[in-house]
Amino acid sequence: MEREVIEALRCRGGAVYVDGTVGGGGHAKAVLGASYPDGRLVGVDRDEDALAAASRALAGFGERVTLVKANFREIRKVVEGLGIKGVDGVLLDLGVSSFQLDALERGFSFRTEARLDMRMDRSQKLSAFDLVNGADAGELERIFREYGEEREARRIARAIVKGRERKPIETTVELANLIALSVPRKLQSKGIHPATRVFQALRIAVNDELESLKEGLSGSFEILRSNGRLAVISFHSLEDRIVKVFFRELATGCICPPRIPQCVCGQKPRATLVTRRSVTPTNEETEANPRARSARLRVIEKI
Repeated sequence: MEREVIEALRCRGGAVYVDGTVGGGGHAKAVLGASYPDGRLVGVDRDEDALAAASRALAGFGERVTLVKANFREIRKVVEGLGIKGVDGVLLDLGVSSFQLDALERGFSFRTEARLDMRMDRSQKLSAFDLVNGADAGELERIFREYGEEREARRIARAIVKGRERKPIETTVELANLIALSVPRKLQSKGIHPATRVFQALRIAVNDELESLKEGLSGSFEILRSNGRLAVISFHSLEDRIVKVFFRELATGCICPPRIPQCVCGQKPRATLVTRRSVTPTNEETEANPRARSARLRVIEKI
């Protein structure tokens, strides 16, 4: 959603932007191009491989770019540490990146065989292997139900615990096959592999994505200057719901009961909604990039 992001952030020369999930540098490159000649961008990512790729992709922009290894939940600390007093726009492109999905050895996808990993930051200790082989059935069920909205969470969790009694579950394909065998065909969703929601849930749990998002949204809004904009692209309902509620609360004024004739709460809106409904990719984009089909863009402007 490159065009939509550029329009949302109102990119211009002399402004400062933060890409909190810089990945391979695709959106960052577009922002820098649109903020020529002297717009500045801070790119943040927890993945060292992604930062290396971004460094190569953005090398031509020289000192206009600063790349930092960090989780975007630390975005305020990163920006303040660079001595930046405020920024004009922040972009958060959530979830696993195409860069990570295409690195097959990272274990994010069950389409090819790789060791269970799913760590966005490979310096952290907890991996998908640890969760799959170490968490008890109750914890696995909670993860699958809460983070994957998986209806057969209990059945799958029990199958995993039983399966690992024979030997550790080591690879993506091993886990995907076990899940497929544990869910009767009549209970499987048409057109969706039965392991899809479980893999999403494990990835979210391994990387603490939802708590990172809550902290990242708060920090991103705090570093915005007046009239600065925060744009967030989410890819599943759990993320989008958090973003929607956070934006709505910022844009809400008085919360006094209607029966009270005069406001006593004193609450005033801190932002305005630029997008009252989420923006979705065009048909042309989803045809060119099927991974974009579930993307949802929401934008808010600080008062």
